[in-house]
Amino acid sequence: MNVAYHLHKQNKNPAIITAVGNDEKGKELLDIFSGYGLCTDFIQKDPIHETGKVYAKPNKDHEVVYDIVKPVAWDFIHWNEDFSKLVSNADYFVFGSLAARSLESKKTLVKLLESARTKVLDINLRPPHFNKNIVEELLTKADFLKLNLSELELITGWHSEFTSIRDRVMFVMDKFEIKNVVVTKGGDGAVLFYNGNEYTHNGYQVEVADTVGSGDAFLSGLLGKLLDNESPEEALEFAIRMGAFIATQKGACPDYNIQNVRKWELH
Repeated sequence: MNVAYHLHKQNKNPAIITAVGNDEKGKELLDIFSGYGLCTDFIQKDPIHETGKVYAKPNKDHEVVYDIVKPVAWDFIHWNEDFSKLVSNADYFVFGSLAARSLESKKTLVKLLESARTKVLDINLRPPHFNKNIVEELLTKADFLKLNLSELELITGWHSEFTSIRDRVMFVMDKFEIKNVVVTKGGDGAVLFYNGNEYTHNGYQVEVADTVGSGDAFLSGLLGKLLDNESPEEALEFAIRMGAFIATQKGACPDYNIQNVRKWELH
C-alpha cells in the first residue's frame, strides 16, 4: 500500500490488491486513498474480519519494532478473476512475504504470481510471521528482490556463513535464480545488483522523525525511475532520496509534493 501511494505521487498508475474490514477504519482507509486518486477497485471488503492494524514502536537507533495484529481482513484475500488481467498487464507486481502468513491470502498470492510479468519481492521478515520454507518458496518466484541487511544475513545464515554483502547477494541470486537484488543499509545507503552490474550509494544524512515506511518509499523511487527508463545509478539515487525524505516525516504516507523531493538539497 505504501509503495503504491508513493508511485502515485510519481504520476504512475498503481493499483492495490488487499482487503479491509467492513468497519470504520476500513471505510476511512478507502476514503483516504480514493481522495488521493489511487485505484481502490481491487480492495476487498471483509464482512467478518477487522481492518489490519500494525503497532510500530521505534527504538533508540531509529529501528522499528512491529506488532502486526492477526487475524485481520488482509489474511483473507480471496481470488477474483479480474486480478489476472490487472497483474498480467502491470510492469511490476510488488508483493511481500507477510501476505503468505495465512492460507487464504497465500493461495491468492501464488495464483497472482502465475500471471505477473516482473515479480518484485519486498521481503518483510517480521517475527513470528514467517518461516524458512515459505520465505524460500517466495524467493524462487521473484525476479527482483528488495531486502535489508539483517534480512539478507538471516536468509544466507540458513545455509552458510558469508563475510561480505556481495558474497551473500551472489549466493541468494544463484540459489534462488533471482535476476536483480537491492539491499538497503539504513542511513548508510544501499547497494543494487542490476542486470549483471553493481551500484552503490552511501546515503544521505538527515534528521530522522521516524523510519516507518522509508523502505517502501525507497522501493517506489527505484521502480518509478526504472519505469522512466532512467539509468540504474539515477534510479538508486532517487530511491535513496525518497527513503531519506520519508524518514524526515511522521508516518509512512505523509502528504508531499514530489517536485520538492526531486529538488531537495541533500548532503
